[in-house]
Amino acid sequence: MKMSIFATLVAALAVSGCASVVRGTTEKVSINSEPPDAAIRTSLGHSCPASPCTVEVSRKEGFTAFAEKEGYKPGSIYIGTKMSGNGAVGLAGNILVGGLIGVGVDAVTGATLDHFPNPAVITLVPVDAPGESSKAAVPLPRQPKDNGARTGV
Repeated sequence: MKMSIFATLVAALAVSGCASVVRGTTEKVSINSEPPDAAIRTSLGHSCPASPCTVEVSRKEGFTAFAEKEGYKPGSIYIGTKMSGNGAVGLAGNILVGGLIGVGVDAVTGATLDHFPNPAVITLVPVDAPGESSKAAVPLPRQPKDNGARTGV
């Protein structure tokens, strides 16, 4: 009796150990527009003729979603990635059971990440109204680290 309980606990821990296995390497992201029925496209090449729209994307890729509708200014939103609570649980399982190989696999595949915002909403403004439709927050380019080395003397 004690052996079967122990075996069940070990099996449950092993299965929960790898986020790549438990959560997968892709995620469905829902993109909505206000007003609805706007055409949606993404910087990754997905498109939908009318919102709401759901696209399946790699967990490790951030992207921009664009919305267009006749009579409205075009809008966009940046959909980024961050470690989620469920991803952290998978990572902790790897540390306990899977070791460095499991942690490495999850890091390479992005399995510990979730997209945000999800669902995403792009608010469109009528063409004749003041203001802008939702705009993407464009991530700043990474600056090289200054290691103190100087050139050109």
